[in-house]
Amino acid sequence: MTYRERRPRLSAAERADLWTRWKQGERLSDIATALARAPGTIYSRIRKAGGIPERPRQRAARALSAAERELISRGLAEKRGVRAIARQLGRAASTVSREIARNGGASAYRAVRADQAASRRAARPKSCKLTQHARLCRLVAGKLEARWSPQQIAGWLQRTFPTEPALQVSHETIYRTLFLQARGALKRELTAYLRTGRQERGRRRTPTERRGTISGAVSIRDRPPTVEDRAIPGHWEGDLLIGARQGSSIATLVERSTRFVVLVKLASRATDHVVQRIQRQLAHLPAELCQTLTWDRGHEMAAHQAFTVATDIPVYFCDPQSPWQRGTNENTNGLLRQYFPKSMDLSRIPQHRLNAVARELNNRPRATPDFYSPAEKFNELLR
Repeated sequence: MTYRERRPRLSAAERADLWTRWKQGERLSDIATALARAPGTIYSRIRKAGGIPERPRQRAARALSAAERELISRGLAEKRGVRAIARQLGRAASTVSREIARNGGASAYRAVRADQAASRRAARPKSCKLTQHARLCRLVAGKLEARWSPQQIAGWLQRTFPTEPALQVSHETIYRTLFLQARGALKRELTAYLRTGRQERGRRRTPTERRGTISGAVSIRDRPPTVEDRAIPGHWEGDLLIGARQGSSIATLVERSTRFVVLVKLASRATDHVVQRIQRQLAHLPAELCQTLTWDRGHEMAAHQAFTVATDIPVYFCDPQSPWQRGTNENTNGLLRQYFPKSMDLSRIPQHRLNAVARELNNRPRATPDFYSPAEKFNELLR
């Protein structure tokens, strides 16, 4: 009878190489080839760790070393006092005293056992905050189900409970608790409410967007400097959210200073239709809140000159392959994917449903400004 040869476990160097390649954005198949392992093996390790790179264990600089514990053991065998041992080590007498007490006292102290016990106590992860505070866990789970991001939840908790540290938690702790199921506080099913819906931290990706040229396009570099600091409201960013069916899309508009979102139903991506629908939507707002519009390089805004003549709103275009130049809109489109995934036919969604989603999104707090909701800030401007 033959047995399948079992591969040795990944070494520390191989694990470090795995996570370095993962953070650099390499594909699973490429990582598996480089490490001479099956892709399933690589994915299992990444999934188990929640996509979060493993931290190599190392002894803290302030902790006693194995050699120092051996000197303590020898000193006790020679019947030397705690202060004498501490002077030899260059440590505080209280440090040596506590080390001896927590490891059985002077008569039972053994260096090897003490070092092993210290290693077990230092093991991570420890019990996380969400497992220790049931009310905090319920608050976080409820907001996740309302499709709030971990950063929004953390900011809202800090603003709502400023004097109760037990009801505050960082967004990184929420992410780690979702991705690392060993912590046992938040159910993995809650990851479905995250913007991306993924169950582990994703690798870095390289954008592959390509755009053509637009006649008469005015570069974002010619946009007034007052737009950059967001101090003056009325400057918008826009783009299309594309659906699964050919031609199905939604126009998304975001006001830069308040992050207020407006969604516009489209029947097609023809530039005349898109310009007309956006023009009609912005007509409901005061002229002071419609100063400029910044768009991507999509040809749906090819009729931008007619739009400017009709609305007196100049349109500025990002540089090719530079979606980060209208980052507020890009981030908002990512949030909208929670409601409208790429597999959805957007042509079937009525305008009242878009209004409901925009209203829900506008009532979610944002990290900027100060975890107020866009609706709160926009209503201040209207008043």
